[in-house]
Amino acid sequence: MQKTTSIRLWAGAALLLLTAATAVAQGAERFTNEKIWYSRTFPQQYVWGIRSMADGLHYTRLERGDNGSEIVQYAYKTGERVATLLTSELAFEDASISIDDYTFSADESKLLLMINQTPIYRHSFTADYYIWDREGEGSIIPLSDESLGQQRLATFSPEGDKVAFVRDNNVFITDGYSETQVTTDGEFNKVINGATDWVYEEEFGEDNGLFWSPDGQRLAYYRFDETNVREFSMPVYGELYPDPYTFKYPKAGEENSQVSIHVYDLASGQSRTVETPQMEYIPRIQWTHEPTTLAVTMMNRHQNDLRLLLADCTAKSMRIPTSEGYSEQCDTYIDVTDNLTFLSDGARFVLTSERDGYNHLYLCNFEGSATALTTGEWDVIEVAGYDAKAGEVYFTGSMKGATQKHLAKVNLKGQMTLLDERPGTHSAEFSRTFAYRIHTHQDANTPPTYTLVNRKGKEIRVIEDNAELREVLANYAVSPKEFFRFTNRAGVELNGWMIKPADFDPSRAYPVYVNIYGGPGSNMVEDRWGGANHYWHQLLAQEGYIVACVDPRGTQFRGREFEHSTYKQLGKLETEDFIDFGRWLGEQSYVDAERIGIQGWSYGGFETLLCMTKGADVFSAGISVAPVTNWRYYDSIYTERFMQTPAENPDGYDDNSPVFFADLLEGELLLIHGSGDDNVHFQNSMEMVNALVAAGKDFDFFAYPNRNHGIYGGNTRLHLFDMMLDFVKENL
Repeated sequence: MQKTTSIRLWAGAALLLLTAATAVAQGAERFTNEKIWYSRTFPQQYVWGIRSMADGLHYTRLERGDNGSEIVQYAYKTGERVATLLTSELAFEDASISIDDYTFSADESKLLLMINQTPIYRHSFTADYYIWDREGEGSIIPLSDESLGQQRLATFSPEGDKVAFVRDNNVFITDGYSETQVTTDGEFNKVINGATDWVYEEEFGEDNGLFWSPDGQRLAYYRFDETNVREFSMPVYGELYPDPYTFKYPKAGEENSQVSIHVYDLASGQSRTVETPQMEYIPRIQWTHEPTTLAVTMMNRHQNDLRLLLADCTAKSMRIPTSEGYSEQCDTYIDVTDNLTFLSDGARFVLTSERDGYNHLYLCNFEGSATALTTGEWDVIEVAGYDAKAGEVYFTGSMKGATQKHLAKVNLKGQMTLLDERPGTHSAEFSRTFAYRIHTHQDANTPPTYTLVNRKGKEIRVIEDNAELREVLANYAVSPKEFFRFTNRAGVELNGWMIKPADFDPSRAYPVYVNIYGGPGSNMVEDRWGGANHYWHQLLAQEGYIVACVDPRGTQFRGREFEHSTYKQLGKLETEDFIDFGRWLGEQSYVDAERIGIQGWSYGGFETLLCMTKGADVFSAGISVAPVTNWRYYDSIYTERFMQTPAENPDGYDDNSPVFFADLLEGELLLIHGSGDDNVHFQNSMEMVNALVAAGKDFDFFAYPNRNHGIYGGNTRLHLFDMMLDFVKENL
């Protein structure tokens, strides 16, 4: 057995102050699952729901008050409450009604209120919408006839005089009094207008399909023809004869929806179709600053050929012509993001690309020119905003390493400024004019602090520092999360973290609980506060376990080569890295090599099963929650992005799907799944159960009826983690 070669430890400022010895002195309170998953013992505060107003000096928040839901206006500079704009008691004459969300019209004279939100999938929902006219004596009217059912995706036109929305898979436009039906062919499980289908929502992260032109004279919308997409059914338990919920779900290699883009012209009352090439996906559409030019992003099925098309809506024909404004190709895949910003000159735009091996910002024009604004062996993570007046792009990046996330800005000449040097994770929400930002900073051992900072970088005030949570945690023996770098047998250095028991004794041999995920586009080893999961790991450390984690090859923020190294072989290199990590742990004097367990959820559940089979000599116990067990069972967009189709890459599917390795299981296994999981179907665990039974293997299995991929609701999380804790105690 080849021994791994190196390990390096480091610690941030918080770790210098919070050692294991001082943690013991903090207090005698003990973590419990009930405190973590059911009660409000750990009162973490967030600064959420901030909506900047047009003047850039004020913001609004939706809050619960004495009169029910309230929309409250605050001053950025002082944090003082300036006005209460609306209460549910005032709007609906009933304080018990909860306002779920709201949107201002552009001139802020109207509010679109949403109540009775009903979830569909991860992002999508229906709701009851109402229009509140702030200038019309506070009058409120329903968006549509309530007897016709709930609406989706309601959005003001730029002038605020109209609202577009979706109902029963059709697009409508209303001025609040009369309603125009834009489409008529919408039908459940057949045609969707104005919204996206399940797989676009889940894998492209977007359920909205309605886009007003800047002048409000046109409405662009998606149309999905799902007719030939195969259906998937899940029984819904609770009735004498459970009815199945059936929806369209394209699995790897199967047929997708036929997608088209249409533009409705309000003056003529006609919809026209945007001409697009024969490419599989249209993950994004967006109006440029020109009210007659629609940008359409298209990709091939392998997702390695991206085209940005410009649709000229001044054309008089019923089919709107397009021209190519940008293209990019690679040998693996291209990520879809929202990091595309069109400049007001109408000729240039800023986007992110991995064309040089790392994800960076580029200033482009429609003639094909692309100039790098950022460079270096690090990745731009996300564009946080574009200050058009100053000509500066705000963004976060991994310039301090993949475990870190820092905030920076760069001008259109490529001059970059890092806005905060402190280790950890930084993010920001900006006022409309970029005069202020609410800056969030946290690290793995410190809850988030929210600070108001002005344009010059001066700290104005601390909005929230989670002092109450810190005081509560001071009563617990909290062990610090220590970061390290570990070198696998292939010679690749990987990032990891470890939490040791507060009374850690290096002369003892401890059992280890390895927590994993490992999928592309993800990191588990992050210098950020972990919330409930952090408390769960503290509970395990309190019970005498070392908790550890490592990010394998294929994870993000270390450049394209590192992340794309798993292409066409999902699970191969990641499993090798997790097994190497387990072996390294077993070689440490303070680890009991016979008691190393592993746990993961979703992709991590998939990896747990591979580690418990291919790494049976390393891991003695494992908990796999909601795992993919055969990539043929998962959806087309995600799976084929990394694997191509089963017909093109059969060995890639078979060599790394756990159902084909059930006979290798030796240790103790707990398999858990929700029967209502619309994402990773219950079918995955059922097939794994079949494979384990056929191989004559003993294991534990638990199903949560009707629970989705998150397995939550009521007492569910407490029950789940109590069961997991019992399993760990019994088998490690």
